[in-house]
This record gives sequence, C-alpha cells and structure tokens, in this order.
Amino acid sequence: MDTTGAAIDHELWQSRLSRFGRVLAIVCLAYPGLNIFFSIWMGRPSVNRISIPPLVASVAFAAMWLLLRGPPRPRGFVRAVELATLLVGTAGLSAMALVMPLLAAPESVVRVALTYVLFGYAVYVPSTARRTFVVASLMTLPLLACIFLAYRSWDPALHEPAETLWPKGRVGEIAYGVTTYCFIVWSVAVAMAVAFSRALYGLRKQVSDVRRLGQYTLEEKLGEGGMGVVYRATHTMLRRPAAIKLLLPDRTGPRDLARFEREVQQTSRLAHPNTISIFDYGRSADGVFYYVMEYLDGFDLEKLVESDGPLASARAIHLLAQASGALAEAHALGLIHRDIKPANIVLTERADESDVVKVVDFGLVRTLERATEDPALTKANTITGTPMYLAPEAITSPDDVDGRADLYALGAVGYYLLTGEHVFEGATVVEVCSKHLLEKPIAPSLRLGKPLAQDIEALVLACLAKRREDRPATAHVLRDALLACGDAESYDVEAARGWWRERGAVLRARPKSAPSEGHATIAVDLRGREEARSYAG
Repeated sequence: MDTTGAAIDHELWQSRLSRFGRVLAIVCLAYPGLNIFFSIWMGRPSVNRISIPPLVASVAFAAMWLLLRGPPRPRGFVRAVELATLLVGTAGLSAMALVMPLLAAPESVVRVALTYVLFGYAVYVPSTARRTFVVASLMTLPLLACIFLAYRSWDPALHEPAETLWPKGRVGEIAYGVTTYCFIVWSVAVAMAVAFSRALYGLRKQVSDVRRLGQYTLEEKLGEGGMGVVYRATHTMLRRPAAIKLLLPDRTGPRDLARFEREVQQTSRLAHPNTISIFDYGRSADGVFYYVMEYLDGFDLEKLVESDGPLASARAIHLLAQASGALAEAHALGLIHRDIKPANIVLTERADESDVVKVVDFGLVRTLERATEDPALTKANTITGTPMYLAPEAITSPDDVDGRADLYALGAVGYYLLTGEHVFEGATVVEVCSKHLLEKPIAPSLRLGKPLAQDIEALVLACLAKRREDRPATAHVLRDALLACGDAESYDVEAARGWWRERGAVLRARPKSAPSEGHATIAVDLRGREEARSYAG
C-alpha cells in the first residue's frame, strides 16, 4: 500500500471538505441575511421564521469549515465531522418545508437546494461512489420526513388561501403522493451524483497513480528533452529528494527502451563523487520506463558562463579536474560518455564543500567491451553527441571512438569556461563538424583577448588535438596535469563559498534557457546517409 498516496488523499479530502463547508455556510447565511436587510430597509426589523432553518444549516456547515481547517486530523475525526455536519445542515435546509407556505411548493424548493448540495459534494470533494451514496442517504430521511410532515399537518388558518386547492379531507393522501413524487425525483439526483463521484474519483486515482512510480512520488517537472521528461520526486519512506527521468513509449520504440535499460544498468556501477548517482530504475504498468537519480540543486556550466562570463583559470582548473576524475572511473569500467558538454556538467555545493561538479546524462554512454554487447541494441555507424564538442574521430569513425573522445570534448568545455566562447561555431552542423576535422583552434588567450597561464592553455589545446594520440593518454593523466598547473594552487575555497552565498541562489532560481539548435545532441545514421546517396546517384 502506498502510504504517501493515502496521506495525500486524506489531506486533500479534509481540505476540500473544509472549503465546501465554508461555501455552504456563506450561501445558507445569505438567505436570512437578505431577509433581515429588507426588513430593516422597510422599517420593520424582524427575523422571519423562514430564516431560522437556513441559519441552523449555516451554523452546521460553518462547524465543518472550522473543525477541518488547518493541519491533518485523524481520519475517524474527519469522517465523524463530515457526516454529522452534513446531517444537521441538510436537516436544517429540509426544515424549510415546515415553515414555507404550501403555495410556494416547499418540496421543490427544498429538493432543489439539497440537490445543489449533493452535486457540489460529488464534484468537489474527493469521494468514492459508495461514500457519496452514504451522504445522499443521510440527506434522504430528513428531506422526505419534513416534506411529509409539511403536507400532513396542513392548516388552512396558516396557509390562506389554500383551502380550495388542498381540501382538508385529502390531506393524508396528498402528503403521501407528494412525498412519493419527491422520493422518485430525488433518487434520480442521487444516481447522477453517485455516477459523478465514480467518474471523477476514477480520474483522480489515475492522475495519482501517474504521479507515483514505485516508491517515488513525482512533484515538479524539471525539464523535457527529445526522449523523455525529468521530474523532481520524493522517496516514499526516506523522504529523500530525487530526480526521475521518464522515457515515454510514444517517443521510443522497444529497442530504444531495452538499450536505455542496459545503459542504466551499466552506469549504475559508477560511484565517483563527481558522477551523478543512479538509485533505481523500473518500468510502470503502462510501459513507461524510468530511472531515478540523485537530485542536484544547482545549475550547469553553460548557465554559469552565460550568467557570469569566462571563469578565472584557477576555478576552471578546479572544475575540469573533478570532471576528469568522473571520466577516469567511467573509462576504467569500459564506459564512454560521448556527450560531454557544459550542459551535462552540473555545479552544486555540499554542506562542507563549494563548487562540486557532477557529470550527468550518460544517456549516450557506450561500452568499450564490444564483444559483450547485443548487436540489436547497438547503433552502428551513427554519429552521436553535440556538434560543438565532437571529436574528429566521432565524426569520421563513430564506431571506433574511445575515452579520448571524451577528453576532446572536455577540452572544448575547458575552452568555453576560459573564453566564454565555443572552439568552433558555424551556421550548420556540417560546417561545425568540418572545422573539428580541418581547422586549428584559435588559442584561448587570443580569443579571450588577454594572457592566460601557458600550462592550462597548452593542456586545453592538447585535448583538442586532431589526432587522439596527441591528446592526454587517459582521464587520469589529464586530471594529474590539471592539478599540476600553477594556477591550481591559487584556487580560493573561501572565495568560492562567498560566490555561492552571493550568486548561487540567484542562478538556482533563474530558469534554464532552451538550448539552441546548434548545441543540441544529435544522432546521424551514416548508413542511412550512404544509402540515400546511393539512391540519389
């Protein structure tokens, strides 16, 4: 049983009942209020006896409002207040039949008033069909009793000039007839209210079920991409925040879902402190595949540079070294990220440390152990990644990349952090890719317009070498080289904490801008392109 879902339903039920009572109290108070106002206006202040039953009903409904407002109350208490106040309140409305002239058709007035109450309950208060039927049954007895007594105790002295319409000798017969007619019409209203509750409660349950996946409750949508949607969520028992990515069936085929499931299993092995943790994954009853990650209360490096401009070299080295450590673990396990870019490196903080990097979105990860892969789940001859950060070999021979393709992309990230600009830009994806293949990068110091330390500049350019043999051999080597840079020692921990106090909350609150088309992740099937060329020829 999902206790969180039950708690949410109970709180919603109590809250809706309280508001429902408030509305009914105001409406019931309006009738005697208008009577008193007009009696004062006419110069004869008085309280008409017809005003007394609505006043009683208003008091009962106000009690529902006041007793159920505020924090959650025990279920039994809420149930007792609901039934007791509805019984007293509807009995008060039914009693109007006893004080109204018969020529005013009190059975119709009272029945219409209670029908409004019943329909309002069925539509507004979360209720099963059975519960609505119980509430309707409570209304039925006082309604029929008051109507029967109103006609059974007819007195010509009180209801002039009704004698010609209601012969005294047929009072009993008329009372039974009117009550039976009222019962038939009221039964139709009850049946409609029960049907409303069944339909609406079913819809509420469906929505509630959609918002719960396993032990997690979805709360807020964080973002949406081509393959799925990411929500902030909370674990039912631990009350721990998490992020859940849903891969919707209408956007992915069975093969894609199987591939993502395999990749989640692989990346869940990553335990580096600078890699986002994957807690769980599963598939819902309606076919939605999801996986659960740690929730990061931060922002990506793209957002950081867009807001604050190029970073100081010491801070850039600090961030790049952490990302290198995350990649070193992944490569050691035989996993290539294949989509390293500023938007996939999130900056956050812990209670004991500022400027903590988390490498995220291993959705394009590929294993280096080709022999163990299922060929049906591997997309061969496909360029995958973001054009601004693609290594040359990822363009020319995408099936032959290794960890050094990630190092090229990380070098491009370092270039962006130091200069605020991408290594290569172009009007089209083809133009950008051709520059990665053929064009030599402009030195970061020239692009920035001011000197940079030679060691960090040389290291970034080494990562951007066209030949992978000319790049750092491994992510471990790159990390050690970054930490050996002269500016690495000048990283100021206290300055970082001060920056987070001043700027961190501002950047967290700022919505993430949608990436431009040039920065989006792509997947180009080279085989399809070759076949198309062949056909065109």
